[in-house]
Amino acid sequence: MEIDQGAFVTVIGPSGCGKTTLLNILAGFEQPSSGGVYIEGRPINRPGADRGVVFQEYALFPWLTLRQNVEYGPRERKVPPPLRRQTVDRALGMVGLTGAENRYPHELSGGMRQRAALARVLVNDPKILLMDEPFAALDALTRGRLQQEVARVWAETRKTVFFVTHSVEEAVLLSDRVVAMSVLPGRLKADVEITLSRPRDPTSSSFNEHRRALESLLKQELASDENSVDSEESSDLKQP
Repeated sequence: MEIDQGAFVTVIGPSGCGKTTLLNILAGFEQPSSGGVYIEGRPINRPGADRGVVFQEYALFPWLTLRQNVEYGPRERKVPPPLRRQTVDRALGMVGLTGAENRYPHELSGGMRQRAALARVLVNDPKILLMDEPFAALDALTRGRLQQEVARVWAETRKTVFFVTHSVEEAVLLSDRVVAMSVLPGRLKADVEITLSRPRDPTSSSFNEHRRALESLLKQELASDENSVDSEESSDLKQP
């Protein structure tokens, strides 16, 4: 699989198929047992500043304010204070958190914490955003708002995004391409281009055509997995 610079690619697939493992390999947290992963021709063998990861858990330091959390990376890189303040202000503004700089994580809602996690990645200006089910723990209303925020931030920055989700609707809403993975052994089952104009309307017929097609792919994989399990159980019962 190849991903163009500035593309928004989402990976979907049954639980346990390897979506998060693939993201961790791209992040440099894990190494592939075979094959290779490259960025601009260079092999990935460790984490790097060119990749920023937004996890499902917010991973904010509870003893630091919102501003201190976001400026942690620039501070560690010894960015001069005036420039550091400027870049942090820009990142907070980009995710709609201006005015909340002095709050601590426990004073923020779940949606605000996830925005803070995104700002903490954006402030380091990575080339690639790796997002591992970042909205899975949020209520539907907050999730919808953050989907809009991510779409807006991507439109403004045109960073390459590799997004993992279980939600087919979310995949169609956000992506240029949706990659569907099969059950174990995890492999690419389909690579679907989403040609809908933005912003996208989840109630439109064209949107739902894409959604139904992807859901059909996943249902085929789940049925295949269930048949495989049934076959194994039947074989076990026949053993003397």
